[in-house]
Amino acid sequence: MDPYVIQMSSKGNLPSILDVHVSVGGRSSVPGKMKGRNTRWSVRPSDMANKTFNPIRAIVDNMKVKPNPNKTMISLSIGDPTVFGNLPTDPEVTQAMKDALDSGKYNGYAPSIGFLSSREEIASYYHCPEAPLEAKDVILTSGCSQAIEMCLAVLANPGQNILVPRPGFSLYRTLAESMGIEVKLYNLLPEKSWEIDLKQLESLIDEKTACLIVNNPSNPCGSVFSKRHLQKILAVAARQCVPILADEIYGDMVFSDCKYEPLATLSTDVPVLSCGGLAKRWLVPGWRMGWILIHDRRDIFGNEIRDGLAKLSQRILGPCTIVQGALKSILRRTPEEFYHNTLSFLKSSADLCYGALAAIPGLRPVRPSGAMYLMVGIEMEHFPEFENDVEFTERLVAEQSVHCLPATCFEYPNFIRVVITVPKVMMLEACSRIQEFCEQHYHCAEGSQEECDK
Repeated sequence: MDPYVIQMSSKGNLPSILDVHVSVGGRSSVPGKMKGRNTRWSVRPSDMANKTFNPIRAIVDNMKVKPNPNKTMISLSIGDPTVFGNLPTDPEVTQAMKDALDSGKYNGYAPSIGFLSSREEIASYYHCPEAPLEAKDVILTSGCSQAIEMCLAVLANPGQNILVPRPGFSLYRTLAESMGIEVKLYNLLPEKSWEIDLKQLESLIDEKTACLIVNNPSNPCGSVFSKRHLQKILAVAARQCVPILADEIYGDMVFSDCKYEPLATLSTDVPVLSCGGLAKRWLVPGWRMGWILIHDRRDIFGNEIRDGLAKLSQRILGPCTIVQGALKSILRRTPEEFYHNTLSFLKSSADLCYGALAAIPGLRPVRPSGAMYLMVGIEMEHFPEFENDVEFTERLVAEQSVHCLPATCFEYPNFIRVVITVPKVMMLEACSRIQEFCEQHYHCAEGSQEECDK
């Protein structure tokens, strides 16, 4: 038989249905059991789904305790500045969204990397002589989280590794491990206001290291790196030829006694992908508008990384077009007073919380310099009935109805993270309850009775 023969069989002269079989190389294509195919139903989640693991959800969801019914719950655990209603975005930001919606211009698809006009606005807003930007250097994303995901996906292959801070934002691990990328943890030093242990960091780098993640200002630490420290980080990256993913979503959210330095403004040769967005500075995390700024003055990324990011952006066809349409007005019309008032509140809340917790025996808060968080060390030897920070926070919920995140969520046991965006009256009440809790459970460590008697 010829390699390709079409056979038509019918009953009668003009059949209503043609029974068509295609014979390929003598093998009939009559429908039936496919070779090697198990015809029993067997639908399982993918390897990517099974590898996706969020440490915060795993720990918090397994905390089965109930809050004290006699005390109103105070949550110091949620990194969403909108939760309590005390930090609304500026009316100009809201009006920009209304105008974009009413214009009717932004109901269709945009280019997957974002409207050119919107990318020009971002480039203009963040451009400076030390780190020049054009629209071609900007990719708009669905929140900063997608920006981070795209950067990891374009820089690292399965089997390679990335360098991640400890303590650090748990999403880095969640995203990397779902893609088959190994996570190596470099240490931040609480006694040095959470600076990086640079020697330990450099010791982790090998031939499979794809990138270094630098989160500044930091979640969960609330720390802000000095210019000098950032230059030392860049020196390590330059020496080892490792590109940097800079998570700068809290950029410019620093207190008045500190200065934020965008990492790319200090880099002369290390290529940097900077991730940011509207979420935190403009207090609209639910609007899901983020961006990637490509800083590559030595053309180390070349066209390949840019093209790779553009291809990855096509997976979801870009972020919300209405928010893109509002960007120009948001960036140009938000008054400086709004930023100032937000930072003033956060600084006041941080000082209040730090002062109150520093006076409690057994706790060692680390003073923050920006962002929305404060880390508190627990001297576990003084709380022997608790095995770790997770048990400590569980009992704090059960007895005092105050919820902080155990820092095990951030790979840093025996600390807790406190969110400082809550209203002042709630922060005062929460600190009072934490003090009461610690006083009830504090025990002098063996051999330290003299210290306890002071």
